[in-house]
Amino acid sequence: MDLNFSPEDEQFREAVRGWLEDALSGEFAALRGRGGAGDQGELIEERKAWEKALGAAGWLGLSWPKQYGGRALPLTQEVIFNEEYARANAPGRLGHIGETLLGPTLFAFGTEAQKARFLPKILSGEEYWCQGYSEPGAGSDLANVQCRAVLKDGQWEITGQKIWTSMAEWSEWCFALCRTDPNLPRHKGISYLLVPMNQPGITIRPIEQITGGAEFAEVFFEGAKTAEANVVGGVNGGWKVAMGTLAFERGASTLAQQLSFANELDAIIALAKENGAAQDPLIRQRIADAWAGLRIMRLNALRMLTQMEGGVLSREAMITKLYWATWHRDLGELAMDVLGDDGILQAGDALHPLQRLFLWTRCDTIYAGSNQIQRNIIAERALGLPRGPR
Repeated sequence: MDLNFSPEDEQFREAVRGWLEDALSGEFAALRGRGGAGDQGELIEERKAWEKALGAAGWLGLSWPKQYGGRALPLTQEVIFNEEYARANAPGRLGHIGETLLGPTLFAFGTEAQKARFLPKILSGEEYWCQGYSEPGAGSDLANVQCRAVLKDGQWEITGQKIWTSMAEWSEWCFALCRTDPNLPRHKGISYLLVPMNQPGITIRPIEQITGGAEFAEVFFEGAKTAEANVVGGVNGGWKVAMGTLAFERGASTLAQQLSFANELDAIIALAKENGAAQDPLIRQRIADAWAGLRIMRLNALRMLTQMEGGVLSREAMITKLYWATWHRDLGELAMDVLGDDGILQAGDALHPLQRLFLWTRCDTIYAGSNQIQRNIIAERALGLPRGPR
């Protein structure tokens, strides 16, 4: 993996930097630094306008194939864009799930009709996606999904519940795992369906978090429908597709996630210098450890992307969730220690951004597969160790 940047790459960097500086100095100036951890449900309409501006300027789908509307740029330039995006303190992405998860999944498993219907509206910032995986009884044990889909008169009729669905109330579409044949073994009776969210039969209930935000939701399907053709990877072939999406989530998706991590670390360093916490050698060591950990995270994501073929979840991808969740939790604790006594006080109704960061990171080691489950995945799937007694 060659991480050296060519003269062409550096020219691209200047173009990205110049565009972001211009765009975030005018109409979108108020969005700088917004939409990060614990703030993801704020300024939604303004951030949708920002997504459309990114699309109109050609900054979405940088590495997508040209036949699907992308620019087919090399990995180095996608990395450069992410670096400059973070440096500009640009807002948290709303189109992230569609661009980095569903788009690559459709490249690998979708039909040409599905690609033609859905990909252009992701690139234009017109349609937003959420992920319907977790259920009350199927979180870390994803194969236990019970949300049912039955084919009736050319449409899938869906009944069941999803939970911890990020951005559900602001999304036009959801890619959902549904059980389409309860008589098959757990992994074999699941289909991957594309479901419109704005229809009768879908109820979205936001879940208020300790930060005061509610970007997660529980979603109830009571006879909701989607077209028969909106199944990706074939009927009862959803497990392979879902694992492909997880491969992209553990790879390309984390590059975008690291944008907010870098900004959070910068804010902690700035405060440590301002309030004198940086004089403490233990705090300085923890800041250095966090800085090194973030770069390790980036390098592993790049390594995974160079190895990923057809949505296969590589061994390197399997360590990613455990790594970044633990790193981010520790960053939240570092933030509170840098705040010192001020960290236990709240000024008025608003939390300090680093207090909000700390509260948010309490959930990182639980959602999307707890740390304990991630260790089991690494042991069994990456290392091939036998299962212990149940």
